[in-house]
Amino acid sequence: MYGLINRAVKGLVVERFGSDAWDRIRIRAGIDEEDFISMESYDDSVTYDLVAAATEELGLEASTILEAFGGYWVEYTAVEGYGELLNSVGDTLPEFLANLDQMHARVKMAFPDLKPPRFRVSDESEEGLMLHYFSHRPGLAPLVVGLVKGLADRFDRPVEVVSMRVGEGDDEHDAFRVSYLPEGSSH
Repeated sequence: MYGLINRAVKGLVVERFGSDAWDRIRIRAGIDEEDFISMESYDDSVTYDLVAAATEELGLEASTILEAFGGYWVEYTAVEGYGELLNSVGDTLPEFLANLDQMHARVKMAFPDLKPPRFRVSDESEEGLMLHYFSHRPGLAPLVVGLVKGLADRFDRPVEVVSMRVGEGDDEHDAFRVSYLPEGSSH
């Protein structure tokens, strides 16, 4: 994963738990550098090690950390100079989710080693939709839940997100039932 992801992990930890907590997590994960270079590609193990160290240091489940990171990522990328890109992907939550693969194709021009997941929307209705997630990186479904909730906040569209495994054999993957809640609801 690119350093931009690891910088965002650091940002989340520092913002919510402080710099000392970040230093303890970084050291526990065996990372000597105090920061990451956004445009540099790092082995995926660095990010997984940070999450594992954070679970130990903060006493939180990995799924809780990943979901919080997903929501934080939406805010972080908008502030880090990707707001225009986010604005161009869609004007509504369903449109944005349907265009995730096109957004990743554009991001890949700046990050040539990017290995993004793939997404597909199905079963779209007035009540919600199903978001299918295909990734070679295991265990990141909670991150997608956080992303969807963060995007829902961005579009001021309250949602409930339920994660499930669907398909069989080579087609088995994570999917998310995104249900629209009445305006004024919280997720």
